[in-house]
Amino acid sequence: MYVANADPLVLGYLGRALSLELSAVQMYSTQARLLAAWGLAEAANRMSEEAREELGHADRIIGRMLALGAAPNASQLRPVKLGNSLRDLLVHDYEFENELVKLYSNATHHCSRIGDQDSRLFFETLLNEERKHSDALTQWLKQLEQPGTGQNSAHAK
Repeated sequence: MYVANADPLVLGYLGRALSLELSAVQMYSTQARLLAAWGLAEAANRMSEEAREELGHADRIIGRMLALGAAPNASQLRPVKLGNSLRDLLVHDYEFENELVKLYSNATHHCSRIGDQDSRLFFETLLNEERKHSDALTQWLKQLEQPGTGQNSAHAK
């Protein structure tokens, strides 16, 4: 049995992060299937790639928890939010990614306060990656808003 030797709040952040990252895997995988059913192959492939990236985050979190002597345990997966269009899905994704950004920002600040530089760097790396996801979603949403793209309607490319 592992005995955790880390700050309890750091372990709490890791546990919440694992739950959210696994929820993201479920969300992006579901959206990829839905988009494929709508005939939006390019968007479906992009969501599948997002699911793989989030699974990589979950794997890194599990590794970090084990390194700190904690048994990984995702407490609860979030329900997947769907919609009637690609835009609806992207709005949900943007909100979700910003929740991850906030979590990782708080975790980074906490680790800085307690002088845990290894955990700070760990969370900071995830924070930067999630910020990039959020920025990419913002750009994708802007592309959909451009007149003449026809990408705002239900099931539209």
